[in-house]
Amino acid sequence: MKNIVLLCSFIFSITAFAQIPSNANPRTGTISGKVVDANTQNALPYVTIVVKDALNKSVTGGITDDKGTFLIKQISEGKNTVEIQFIGYKTIEKKINITRLNSKIDLGTIQLKEEASQLNEVVVVAETSTVSQKIDRKVINVGKDLTSAGTTASELLNNVQSVSVDSQTGNISLRGNENVRVLVDGKPTNIDASQLLKQIPSTSIKSVELITNPSAKYNPEGMSGIINIVLHKNSNIGFNGSVNTGLTMGENNRFNGSMDMNFRTGKVNFFANYGFNDGKRENYGVVRRSDNNSVQNFQMLDDRASHLLKVGADVYFNDKNTFSFYTTQNMTDNLFNGGTNVTFNNNLNSNSKMIVDGESDSQAYNFNYKIDFNKKGHNLEFEANFSDSESPEAANYNELVRPNDLTTNYDDKIVNERSSKLYNIDYTNPLSENSKLELGLEARYNETNNSNVTTQHEFIYDTNGELIDDGNGWYETKSKDFTSFDYNRDIYSAYINYNHKIDKIAIQLGARFEQYEVDGTFVKGAETLKYSDEIFSVYPSAFITYNPSDKNQFQLSYSRRVDRPSIGQVNPIREWSTPLITSVGNPNLKPQFTNSYEFNYTKQHNKGSFTIGTFYRRVNDNINRILNIDPLDEDKVELSFSNTESNDRYGFEVSSNYKIAKWWRTNASFDLYTQKESGLANGEQVEVTNNSLNFRLSNSFTASKNLRFQLFTMYRGGGESIQFKVDPMWMINTGASLNVLKGKGTISLRVNDIFEGMKFKFDSENPYPQSGQFNWESRTAYVGFMYRFGGGKNKAKGRKTRDKNEAQNSGGFI
Repeated sequence: MKNIVLLCSFIFSITAFAQIPSNANPRTGTISGKVVDANTQNALPYVTIVVKDALNKSVTGGITDDKGTFLIKQISEGKNTVEIQFIGYKTIEKKINITRLNSKIDLGTIQLKEEASQLNEVVVVAETSTVSQKIDRKVINVGKDLTSAGTTASELLNNVQSVSVDSQTGNISLRGNENVRVLVDGKPTNIDASQLLKQIPSTSIKSVELITNPSAKYNPEGMSGIINIVLHKNSNIGFNGSVNTGLTMGENNRFNGSMDMNFRTGKVNFFANYGFNDGKRENYGVVRRSDNNSVQNFQMLDDRASHLLKVGADVYFNDKNTFSFYTTQNMTDNLFNGGTNVTFNNNLNSNSKMIVDGESDSQAYNFNYKIDFNKKGHNLEFEANFSDSESPEAANYNELVRPNDLTTNYDDKIVNERSSKLYNIDYTNPLSENSKLELGLEARYNETNNSNVTTQHEFIYDTNGELIDDGNGWYETKSKDFTSFDYNRDIYSAYINYNHKIDKIAIQLGARFEQYEVDGTFVKGAETLKYSDEIFSVYPSAFITYNPSDKNQFQLSYSRRVDRPSIGQVNPIREWSTPLITSVGNPNLKPQFTNSYEFNYTKQHNKGSFTIGTFYRRVNDNINRILNIDPLDEDKVELSFSNTESNDRYGFEVSSNYKIAKWWRTNASFDLYTQKESGLANGEQVEVTNNSLNFRLSNSFTASKNLRFQLFTMYRGGGESIQFKVDPMWMINTGASLNVLKGKGTISLRVNDIFEGMKFKFDSENPYPQSGQFNWESRTAYVGFMYRFGGGKNKAKGRKTRDKNEAQNSGGFI
């Protein structure tokens, strides 16, 4: 809180200084006029009027009223410039000359035109989605995707090209690689991405940005790139909003709802978004081992209720100073019930149950202050972001075996606390019409505190194999163990980017310099282990873009990136996963580095667009998930992580958006990846070449002005890693929407995975020959209703470019 108060004091001090006027000429003049929209001729309220003197200094100003009119008094004599500014419109300048004989000037009706789209992007608009192919990313507006209605972010992302989400673990991958960085509104979160995606309702999401080869301006984490989830934030004039609610029906029913609203008045815009998800999800599967003729049957039920709130404000002090603030509050209650039956030679050996009662509360606060200098595009931005999260768990593991065999019961009391602070400064200076310099500094501080108290109990049997109740619930306490893991990371970085345009060619060269420091302490009983590391790295990047015409774009890019071990990968506390699987982290993991090369071509035509691209990556010290024989029990396997040898990854992608007919539009993507990987698996040297083919096809049909249908098909090819072979998955979804209440309401219907093609099926020979399959509630039906109120035109103040992850001019860009 101290940091926040100091930051706010600093910001308001700068603002107060920036607004001090200076003019010695007599103030005798007045100007008046009216501002309207050039297309609709509607009056525009709250338009900023700035009066500048002959030295181009702001001396006075005002805003238009609800009728679009303005009257500004006490203007200095002499030549002045009047600027009419409104966000989303082109600024207009008017030259005036105030004299004693001409002191009252009426500018009449001033017509403002909306800003045109940037030249450095190719925008494709579809009924099903809005896809923007920008210089270094794809931006997918998922708000109109019928087959994503009523889902979570985890389910929604499975419909996004190049992205896959593992329905078992929740792990997200980009181009078949799980080493991807997930951001929300351009900011990192303290919640594990696999859990976070299950907590965000799809109705709270505005767009998804895929940044496969970020420039040096961005943090280098995420070997395969960055996925940025942008939440809704309205800034329409007046009071506006929408309400969205729906019911998903399957083996279990789930409810979702959200509310999105804003109030824009004068120089302040307040906005808020609230999303809610509640319901149960069932998951079941089987794993068979042929070496010992064992079968594990799994049955899992996840009962989850999540709340996500985003509230903030943008304050426009004047045309040069803007202050923005927002907070996100995430609250989740989760009750997980899991059961596993293990049989050997068709005889029941054990029946284990796991109950985990947990919750997660996280808060994030973001402050942003921007100063615009006189030269267009010349600015300085300050940003601070503070976040905290707590996710305590109470877990009970209960294993019953045959009478007279040792049977145990465990209780875990787990505390997970994380906090982070981020401070950064960005400076942008257009050196000329065709060149730009970007500089920045950043400091990040992350603290993680994990602790676990495990209480072991033992059941008591009589000579007949019957449980004896000793008054303590059929068991007695045998022992208690305490483990903890503190993990702190500090990262200090600076970057430089230089952009230069020569005719139709744009070049960006950059480098990021980072000092990475980590300290960890592991405590188990009387044993204490220390972990520390310091690494200084340089991350260069280069982009070359060639635009032979407005409808053609070629781009070649390079970047160096890193994937640092997560807390879950290095935490050496052994976790009981199933009766035959134990998971444990590896505190000796090293970061993995990658050199990434990409080439893309985008063609825009009258009926849509076409993009083709290819990439190559060289990965050093690859971090890989490994199954080994458990050193404490040879009948079990140990799930952990290790650094394997370097590998090569390359692929080919094609995406297209095409309007086949006035009533039919299609959006398709296809990709093929190849990955060569080698490493140790249970002490054996293994080398594999994995080929994976994926495609998505979405068709949108407009039956009438208010009625629309959608058909979505997805195929995800199988794959092979050092230890596993995975079968392909596929699904077909369909949806429909009907506008009602004069277009202010929309009724949505959808059915997902109609033929139940989504299932995880695998085979493995190492460390034991085994095969398995897991299923989940993939076939569901949904009915929802959305109502919109208000109708002001959206003239949002752009958030910081780092938040929006957008390209600037002809340079690459987090």
